[in-house]
Amino acid sequence: MSPLTERGEDSRPPLISPAELAAHVGDLPLPRPHTGAELASLLGLLTGPKSRIETVAIGHSRDDASRAAAQAFAQAWTARGGRVLTVVGWPEAAASWLRPARRLTVETPDAWVIAASVLGFAQLARRLHKSTEFDPARTVAFSSLNTSRLTALAGPSTLSGMRGASADGGTWDVRGAWVTSCPPAEVTA
Repeated sequence: MSPLTERGEDSRPPLISPAELAAHVGDLPLPRPHTGAELASLLGLLTGPKSRIETVAIGHSRDDASRAAAQAFAQAWTARGGRVLTVVGWPEAAASWLRPARRLTVETPDAWVIAASVLGFAQLARRLHKSTEFDPARTVAFSSLNTSRLTALAGPSTLSGMRGASADGGTWDVRGAWVTSCPPAEVTA
């Protein structure tokens, strides 16, 4: 059995259909500039106790907010002694998502970090799921992907296990078709 079949291959095509897009057009949030609390929370997801994550691959949409978030993460990660294997950007619409999917997974990082718009990443996620060894459980993302609209577009099993940071420093995770958010941990003095 191939790794893709073991992960629950579904019958969804790699591209989102015009009918699916029409159901979400104008309804999708755009990426906003990341916050310091969000970046710190994202780093915390990768550097917690017993974490052995050293290498990351970073993917981002080509909008200004996503690009800036990816760059800020890369700088923070390398300042901590981590290594960035690749940084891959993709357009909001593409004829084929195979090229950015392969570039993001050509080396096997310890984790993937995503700063993206919902629509672009949903398209890419479908291709990652069908054509690569991408593991959403080893993936963290910025707050722009904290929406169940992402799982509706990508498919319920496509991103299960992915986690992320919220703008307020909280976290979120994907389980099947559900996205669950947690508030920031309270700091006691």
